[in-house]
Amino acid sequence: MKKLFTLIVAICATTLAWADDSGYCGSPGGSPDFYKVYYYFESSTGTLTFSGTVDMQYYSVEYLSDRPWNAYSSSIKKVVIENGVTSIGKYAFYGCTGLTSVTIPNASIGKNAFYGCTGLTSITIGNGVTFVGEEAFEGCDNIETADINSQAALDAIAYQFNDKLTSIILGDDITSIGSRAFYGCGGLTSVEIPNSVTSVGKYAFGFCGGLTSITIGNSVTSIGEEAFEFCEGLTSVTIPNSVESIGIYAFAECTGLTSITIPNSVEYIGGSAFERCTGLTSITIPNSVTSIGDEAFYGCTGLTSMTVEATNPPYSDDNIVSNYNIPLYVPAASVAAYKAAYEWKKFTNIQAIPATGVNEAAAEKSEVKKIIDRNGIIYIEKDGTRYFLNGGKAE
Repeated sequence: MKKLFTLIVAICATTLAWADDSGYCGSPGGSPDFYKVYYYFESSTGTLTFSGTVDMQYYSVEYLSDRPWNAYSSSIKKVVIENGVTSIGKYAFYGCTGLTSVTIPNASIGKNAFYGCTGLTSITIGNGVTFVGEEAFEGCDNIETADINSQAALDAIAYQFNDKLTSIILGDDITSIGSRAFYGCGGLTSVEIPNSVTSVGKYAFGFCGGLTSITIGNSVTSIGEEAFEFCEGLTSVTIPNSVESIGIYAFAECTGLTSITIPNSVEYIGGSAFERCTGLTSITIPNSVTSIGDEAFYGCTGLTSMTVEATNPPYSDDNIVSNYNIPLYVPAASVAAYKAAYEWKKFTNIQAIPATGVNEAAAEKSEVKKIIDRNGIIYIEKDGTRYFLNGGKAE
């Protein structure tokens, strides 16, 4: 009889744990009629949905049993916070290890709300989320996909991301990507930075070795120190003509980088910005650049030439390159100035920018077109063939 009773209790407990459930969890106090946050748990899908017009009740780690869903917290797989709910309570989903997906359009997120949700793999956070409490997502180390359109959320959550992250979508309300936001996210393969972003912070994508392509929005004015350092998988980067400065070590050790376009808006290239980018074979520095830091292209052992378009030699520190025997192409009227300028005079082969292609095209001006692309790069086109200003063909 005792064994039968125990079996019945176990079956009942299991049934209760998986049963649909609903109720209210609004701000503390008053009768249920005033609890305006309604929750509904659908056992078949493990989805817990909240709707209403006020704050969710907050809880504490000592009294997790006060949560109405505490008895089946391990069965919750998905949390949906509908529009209208203004906050997610402290410790609301603390330790819900079965939780895999969260959608939050506009509620503030309380302290430790999702602490220890180790099964969480997908988060969607809307632009109405203006506050994220301390350690709200602490221990959520398995997030694979994130769709974030809240600056507050990105600033608070980004440090949780690691090499499990494979997809990130940043919404138009994101204005900056902060320090270490996606540092070490080796699983990321591509990133598109929206036009709302104005700055990419220090270490933002450092050590994202799987990153093969990046699209930088045309509102970004600065690329921070070590922003893409050790992104060995990057093969090409187009920097928009809104960027004015490239920080130190910004693309250092990007050994797979074979092409880099620096627009005519950049005024400063930081020290070691492209250090040891061994895949680069040539580099053109536009005439807008007035200062280049030390070792900016040091260790770029694949470089076969460098072109500097500035009439006045840019200020430069030591060891811009490690091989001063490669040709340095400069404006014809400035050859003597470069041969006399500090650092530049180390180059043993300073020449005028070659006339090949450009001058041939210029001989028949009626057939010549001057083209400026969306990145501010100037080309000369003749008979359907496009040339860089240094004379080389633009394939």
